[in-house]
Amino acid sequence: MNNCCERNDSEPEAETCCEISNRNLDWLLWGSLLTVLAAYIGHLFFYHELEGVPFVEPFVHGSFQLMNKIWWGLIAGIIAVSVIARIPRGLVIAALGKSGGFGGILRATAAGLAFDLCNHGILMVGVQLYRCGASLGQTMAFLIASPWNSLSTTLVLIALIGLKWTITIVLLSGLVAIISGLIFERIVSAKWLPANPNSQSLPDGFQFWREAKASWKAFQFSFKGLNDMLRNGFSESRMILRWIFFGVVLASLIRALIPSDEAFASWFGPTVSGLLLTLVAATIIEVCSEGSSPIAADLVTRGGAPGNGFAFLMSGAATDYTEIMVLRETTASWKIALSLPLVTVPQVVVIGFLLNLLR
Repeated sequence: MNNCCERNDSEPEAETCCEISNRNLDWLLWGSLLTVLAAYIGHLFFYHELEGVPFVEPFVHGSFQLMNKIWWGLIAGIIAVSVIARIPRGLVIAALGKSGGFGGILRATAAGLAFDLCNHGILMVGVQLYRCGASLGQTMAFLIASPWNSLSTTLVLIALIGLKWTITIVLLSGLVAIISGLIFERIVSAKWLPANPNSQSLPDGFQFWREAKASWKAFQFSFKGLNDMLRNGFSESRMILRWIFFGVVLASLIRALIPSDEAFASWFGPTVSGLLLTLVAATIIEVCSEGSSPIAADLVTRGGAPGNGFAFLMSGAATDYTEIMVLRETTASWKIALSLPLVTVPQVVVIGFLLNLLR
């Protein structure tokens, strides 16, 4: 059975899901990476000399903080992409369930809630699932449910805002993921958005466990194979890494230009304007999952606005420009990429308003 990286014979000229063009220098990737690297090194070795320098100090400090929070997610994401790329496509489709079905959306949402990765790592996994044949609705449900729902972040939230509000937010984020996934499936069925060209039907008589056992028996470990698998995973993740490093640069620039997170969070109360300002601000400021939890907790406790806290956490999935750009490149469709905030933001606003009203 073909894995996710094998070429479709009907399209001999097309790149496979594991091929990244090396013909031209990727200026965005290397420019962003070198900028982040220079800022990180500057913070490590020259921070005392840079302390108090307007703009420069907050920029290098922001880059340093963000990279310290997301590096493990990037590595874990690359490893996950490497492994998923080697799994036969039929197994991935069978595990997620039938495309377009409610059960398939539930499985994708459950997988998103269960994955213990930050939003940057989870984006790599979601893109790989799409390349392996997951439907658009399943991919969106997975991405929407995932970004801040790692075990470590959930435990931090419990400590900050209590078990009741944490469980409430987790369940509501899953609800948004399910509703959004079903909406995307319906939109694709109506042909308003293109279906996943990587999707395929399972052969008659396909049995998941039988195929899984056969694939496991056929697997032979070797250090060369492991090296090739990781190299392919890194190569396939380059398109995503490009936007992540660019996002770090933008987020560091914004941190250098606007007040601190604590002051920022204190501006927003449980009002409609506060909720909308929270969405706008969270859209502008790309905060990784670990960084978003303390800010969301401040909105819940100090601001007395649980709806704003929910909106701040969910907007990372709903409006994050890194995610939108990666979706654009993965699906080759601006309509799909821009549909993500169009479908999710109204739900987030309504739920956030109700949470503030019922607090």
